[in-house]
Amino acid sequence: MPLKGLKHLPIDEIYVGKRGRYYTRVVALDSGRIVWVSPGRGAGALRRLGRLLRKSKAKVEAVAMDMSAGYWAAVLEHRPRAAVVFDRFHIAKLMNPRVDERRRQMVPEAEGIRKQRIKGTRYLRLTRAEPLEEGPWPKPDQALKLNEPLLIAWSLKEELILLWEQPSYVAMKSFPKHWCERALATGIGQIHKMAHTLLKHASGILNWWHYRISNGPMEGINNKVKTMTRQAYGYRDEDFFILKLLALHESKYKLVG
Repeated sequence: MPLKGLKHLPIDEIYVGKRGRYYTRVVALDSGRIVWVSPGRGAGALRRLGRLLRKSKAKVEAVAMDMSAGYWAAVLEHRPRAAVVFDRFHIAKLMNPRVDERRRQMVPEAEGIRKQRIKGTRYLRLTRAEPLEEGPWPKPDQALKLNEPLLIAWSLKEELILLWEQPSYVAMKSFPKHWCERALATGIGQIHKMAHTLLKHASGILNWWHYRISNGPMEGINNKVKTMTRQAYGYRDEDFFILKLLALHESKYKLVG
C-alpha cells in the first residue's frame, strides 16, 4: 500500500505465539489496513518505517499510541511535526493496576469483615460504576465504605474517564491539573505515580481534542490475528507471518473454538 496518503496512524504492539514474540503494527485509519509490521517493539521497530515515510513524502498529521517511551521517541525523531496522541483507553486502563496494588497492600493490615471486603471484591473495584449500579452484586458504596483509601483511589479512577468528556479544550486542559492536585493530596503512593504520569504526558493527552484518534481499531485486528494464528497452529516462518498480517484486511476468518 502506498504510504504517501497516510495522515493518521495508530501504532501498537501485539504479543503472538507461545514463544512470546512481539510485533509492532501500524494501521491506516481510513481503510483499517495494516500498512507496517516489524518484529519487536520500541523505537527500533519503527526506524525503517520512518525512512520510508520520508521517501514517500507522507504528510502524517497525528500518531496514536500508548505511552511507550520508545514509540514516542521514534515519532519525534522521524516525524517531528506529527502530533502524538496518547491512546485514551490505555491511559484509563493504567488506573486499574494502581487501585489493585493498593488493595493488595491493605490485605495484610486488615482484620475481620474489613479484610473479607478487601479480598472478595477485586474485580468490583476494577469495573466502571455504570454496570455495577444495575447488577446483582454489592453496590460500590457498600463494598468500599470500610476501606477509605480504596474508596478514594476508585473514585479518582472513575473521575479520570471524564477527562475525554469535557465540553471544550480549555476545560480539558484544566482537568488533568485539578485531578492531579487531588491525587497528590491523597497521600496514596500508587495514585501519586499516576498523577506524575499524567503530568509528564499532558501534551499528548490533550492532542486528542484536535485529533480524535485512538488505538481502538487495533482491538478488532487483534482478534483477527489471534484467530488466524490459532487456525494455523502458529507460524514458524516469520516473513510469511508478516505477509499474512499485511494481507489480513483481504481475508475473512471465522471465530472457532
